[in-house]
Amino acid sequence: MKKQSFKNHIRYYTPHHFIYYPVIMTLLVFSVYFIFTSEDQLIWTFISAIFIMLFFLAFMIRQHYALTLQNRIIRLELRYRYFSLTGKRMENFEQRLNDNQLFALRFAQDDEFVKLVEKTLYENLSGTEIKKAIKNWKGDYNRV
Repeated sequence: MKKQSFKNHIRYYTPHHFIYYPVIMTLLVFSVYFIFTSEDQLIWTFISAIFIMLFFLAFMIRQHYALTLQNRIIRLELRYRYFSLTGKRMENFEQRLNDNQLFALRFAQDDEFVKLVEKTLYENLSGTEIKKAIKNWKGDYNRV
């Protein structure tokens, strides 16, 4: 498996991103084309609307369930790591960190993690700034 870094940490799911979506988009383009070139405009408008709904529903459902669970797991992991490294509970200040900040912190190795948490609290670093500040990237190879 390739070592993960800031530049390559985005993950794609091939059947979904490179098969399902292109097929739906191609069918949508053809159905919109037939709205303007066919005598059955109402039917092709309806078919286009169905393809649009399939596209958005697939994206929303896939993302919603997987990311909700993943986000909960990441929060638990960060709480555990912070407690095991400091003996203090992260829940005492966790509400001061937004999702982007929390999720960026997961890429920090243990030796950088506590310092980055403190720096983020004091300087309100963005998720991207946190990721760029990480010297030793801790890959997250099992995320959705």
